[in-house]
Amino acid sequence: MKIKKSFTLLEMLVVIGIIAVLVSVGISSYSTVQKKARDAKRKSDLKTIQSAMEQYYSICGYEYPASLGTNIYCASPTIGIMPVVPNDPKTITPYPCSPCSTAAYTVCTTLESETPSNYCISNQQ
Repeated sequence: MKIKKSFTLLEMLVVIGIIAVLVSVGISSYSTVQKKARDAKRKSDLKTIQSAMEQYYSICGYEYPASLGTNIYCASPTIGIMPVVPNDPKTITPYPCSPCSTAAYTVCTTLESETPSNYCISNQQ
C-alpha cells in the first residue's frame, strides 16, 4: 500500500489564517498611504494657488482676484496666470476661498491623515 503525503486540515486553516492577517494589514497600510498622498497633493495645490494669487497681485495692479473661480486671469493686461485652478483630489470640488477679496485671501482644505486637520494658506502669512 502506498501512503500519500498531504496537508492536514489544521495546516490548511493555519495557512489561510496567516494569509488573511497579511491581507488585512496590507489593505490598512494601503489606505493610509492613499490618505497621505491626497494630503500631499492638497498641500501642493494650495502652494500653487498661493503662487498664482501672488503673481496676479504683482501683475494686475496690486490687488487679488475677487473670487477663486475655475481659472485665474488678469483682465488688463490679459494674462492667463492659472488656466485651471486645481480641485480637491478626493471630492473633486474647488478649494474654498474665504474671505476672498481684492485685499486679502485665505484658501483652506481639510487633511485626512494629519492633526490638526485644517490646512490654510493666505496672503497674511
